Amino acid sequence: MYGDEVIKYILKNFRTVAVVGLSKDHTKDSHKVAKYLKAKGYRIIPINPFAIEILEEKCYKDLLDIPEEVQKAIDVVCIFRPSEDVPSIIRQAIRLNERYGNLRVIWMQLGIMNEEAAELARNAGLIVVMDKCIMIEHKRLLMSVMTEAMSKIG
Repeated sequence: MYGDEVIKYILKNFRTVAVVGLSKDHTKDSHKVAKYLKAKGYRIIPINPFAIEILEEKCYKDLLDIPEEVQKAIDVVCIFRPSEDVPSIIRQAIRLNERYGNLRVIWMQLGIMNEEAAELARNAGLIVVMDKCIMIEHKRLLMSVMTEAMSKIG
C-alpha cells in the first residue's frame, strides 16, 4: 500500500489514463471519474468494446486494440472491471509496457482488488494501487493543496 506522497506523485506526473470499463452511462462511477479527470487536464483513453466514443474520445475494445502511437503515451491503466477480470487486463498492460516501457501505474478503483494480478504487475515493474478511487484521491491530495494555496494568497 502506498502513502499519500506516492499517490500525489502519480497524480501530478502521469497524465495519460486508459480507463478500462469506461461506461457510456453518465450515472456510472467510471463515467463520472473519467469526466472529472478529463476536466482536470488528463488525457483519457476509453476502453469499452460496446462503444464507439465516450466523452468525445474514441473508444477501443481493449488495451491492445489501441493504435501504437496512443499505446506509447499511456502512463496509467485505471480499471473499472470486476476483480476477476483484472488478470487479463494486467497481462495486456504488461505487454504494452514490454513494447514501449512507458506505462507506470495500474490503478484498481474502489472495491477492485486482485492480489495475484497485482503481484504480476509489480514483478513487471509497475506501481499498483488497489481499492482507491483516483478521483477521490485527486480531490483529497491535489485540490486541497490548491485550496490551501489560494487561501494564503487571498
